[in-house]
Amino acid sequence: MKMTVEDYLNLPYTIEVIRDESGGFFAKVLELPGCMTQAENFAELAEMIHDAMTAWIETALADGDAVPLPRQIEDYSGKFIVRLPKSLHRDLTLLAKEEGVSLNAFVSHTLAQAAARKRQTQHNRHLTMN
Repeated sequence: MKMTVEDYLNLPYTIEVIRDESGGFFAKVLELPGCMTQAENFAELAEMIHDAMTAWIETALADGDAVPLPRQIEDYSGKFIVRLPKSLHRDLTLLAKEEGVSLNAFVSHTLAQAAARKRQTQHNRHLTMN
């Protein structure tokens, strides 16, 4: 069965939303490279990202290109193994103890902060390119 634009739009794509320094919003669809938009306020953003997705998918289908399917959350177990120097393991354990949390909670929180900074840096880079 050949999928239509509407079929694709009804799938659960991952949409990342970032509030910029001017108070506006930037959104991109992670599975559709280059599918992004900006809006002055959050209320406008849903319609604008829908329009951007529609145009992206229509163009891909017209060009005969494959449209990526959404990432499935079930594809991620929430676990991975990291090998690190013993000294870093010790330092992280001591920092977690100082914070009164488990090593797992400390590392999860620290990685989440690093990922958020990376996303913000990528967003800022995108804004300066446009």
